[in-house]
Amino acid sequence: MDFDQLHTFLEIVRLKSFSKAAQTCYRTQPAISAQVRQLEQELRAELFERFGSRISLTTAGRIFADYAEQILDLRRRVQDAIAELETNPRGELVIAANEATCIYILPKVFSAYRHLFPAIQLQVDRSYGSHVVAAVLDNSADFGLTQLPADEKRLQVVSIYHDEIRLIVPAGHTLAGKKSVTPQDVVGNFLLLSREGKTRARLNEWLEPVEDEMRISMELDSTEMMKRFVMAGLGVSFLAVTNCREEIAAGKLHALPLAPEPLVRRLGLIYRKDKALSKAALGFIQVVQEHLGNEDALVAKPRAPRVVA
Repeated sequence: MDFDQLHTFLEIVRLKSFSKAAQTCYRTQPAISAQVRQLEQELRAELFERFGSRISLTTAGRIFADYAEQILDLRRRVQDAIAELETNPRGELVIAANEATCIYILPKVFSAYRHLFPAIQLQVDRSYGSHVVAAVLDNSADFGLTQLPADEKRLQVVSIYHDEIRLIVPAGHTLAGKKSVTPQDVVGNFLLLSREGKTRARLNEWLEPVEDEMRISMELDSTEMMKRFVMAGLGVSFLAVTNCREEIAAGKLHALPLAPEPLVRRLGLIYRKDKALSKAALGFIQVVQEHLGNEDALVAKPRAPRVVA
């Protein structure tokens, strides 16, 4: 049973004639009759009573006609709904990112995206480090924002944002006036460090020359806690400048570049290479690039995405 058979059947019902239905369906009458026979064989019931040149529906035919109308109506509604996605996309997008990215980077992206796609519901999966990559790979998230590199062959990775990791000290700290700091400069200070992640791994390398002299006071998993604790005089920390702009502007914190080379953090937008991208998903990529894109280079040359309505 297919849609064409249903359409043919309902044309016969509407016109009360096999020959007239053959004309409107652009088929021969034998072809029309063959379609009806196929339906009757599948349903194991006669659909029409024939009285010479006149026909009428059997009881089974009347029941079937009601359902056939509903099926074709549902088909039309599905087609209309999908076609409408081109002008008014609906549904949801799940974005995986760590807490700091959600607080300090994504709000302006979400605001711009909501203006363009008001019917798309944005869901945030607050994850950490490798969990962002895992969420995208297992399709529990459509997109992820994570610190680069993200070495996974199944992912499309687009570098979209960069800022700098600096030593964060409270106002009035003895290091606050320095132009930059070396690992030796932080010796003697209590350190508030992130528990894990790419930034922690890179800081461990930077601090390696003074590893035996370090005084790690706390290991935290919250940027907000780090800032609050630094301002309270509990130690010094290392944070992305983006994540503490307000406190720096207010003079509550000072951010000191690391020497001999600045520690630059790059963020990337990641999604599966084999993922079919809807208009809403393509729109999200565009909004991210327009509002965060301070780098043009692609980490991996993107394949032409498959697009679905």
